Amino acid sequence: MSITARCEQAALELRSALDGLAFAPPVAYVYQPLDYAWAMYQAYLRRFVTGRRRVVLLGMNPGPFGMAQTGIPFGEVAAVRDWMGLAAAIGRPDQEHPKRPVLGLDCPRSEVSGRRLWGLCAERYPQANNFFAEHLVLNYCPLLFIEAGGRNRTPDALPAQEAAAVMTACDEHLRQVVAAVQPEWLIGIGAFALRQATRGLAGQPLRLGTILHPSPASPAANRGWAEAATKQLVDLGVWCS
Repeated sequence: MSITARCEQAALELRSALDGLAFAPPVAYVYQPLDYAWAMYQAYLRRFVTGRRRVVLLGMNPGPFGMAQTGIPFGEVAAVRDWMGLAAAIGRPDQEHPKRPVLGLDCPRSEVSGRRLWGLCAERYPQANNFFAEHLVLNYCPLLFIEAGGRNRTPDALPAQEAAAVMTACDEHLRQVVAAVQPEWLIGIGAFALRQATRGLAGQPLRLGTILHPSPASPAANRGWAEAATKQLVDLGVWCS
């Protein structure tokens, strides 16, 4: 089985494992982009995950204006459409928060974290194929959790029993993808992703590191995220100066 097919199969197994889980309030809505935006995620894998990758960059979970809209990790619309050149059918969740509609590539909002991450990648690699020849970007958890008022609830805020079920499935998916693409480096985008990778990939022959999360909720990220992340990657030896 090809590396692409192995990653597709791992994503389908993850989707299936998460589909039957239930979440108590304050979670009111759960979006599963691997379901309603599967065609886009499949297009991402088939175009950009065609062999071994030196670096895996691992995020936490979808944002409402990123992967929740496009199906692509950190999937800021302009980056997906214009830099990656991806286009595919995108449906909608069965139950949708009225303040968080899924509009796909027609979404007028920009995902700040995605704009920062993919903007840095595009600046360093003007051609997306050149970036993806060495890198793969994943989210640890593919679910977006939304409270009744429209606020995001991140996986680290879930009750222990709910979190354990999610993490069991997500750990297995991460291990399968790492086995397929055999990276030298796994870089957690933020502390949560690094913690999950450190625990879930214990004993794996790869190097772990982290960069600052590009979220606008982080004061440090708002003081020049691209410069800070670049310095971290250079200092680790992942990127050349």
